[in-house]
Amino acid sequence: MELSKISAKLALKAVTAVDITGLSVDTGYAGDLLSDVLAHAEPESLWITIQKHKNILGVAAAKDLSAIVISGGIVPEKDMLDAAQERHIPVFTSKESTFILSGKLFLLLNEHDL
Repeated sequence: MELSKISAKLALKAVTAVDITGLSVDTGYAGDLLSDVLAHAEPESLWITIQKHKNILGVAAAKDLSAIVISGGIVPEKDMLDAAQERHIPVFTSKESTFILSGKLFLLLNEHDL
């Protein structure tokens, strides 16, 4: 599914100005332990996390993730956003919890209405 469609349906707030045209999401991954995400996330996943520091960008790049969503109303660090912009990694935020976002993403990817 197109990342732009998912971001609209989940009311995600883009906090980087990265062009997401043509980016797709095949699945999602929810987790905050970076080593776990490195071990288990699939390419083209939408990663939902509460982490807000620059190290998440290395994980996203290494795993070829489609985008990062920082959940729970957590505000990302400015240096992370600047680095994400430079690396062309889309970052979004949401006030919703990781649990709620994960459930909604699952429904969307399995063609259910919210």
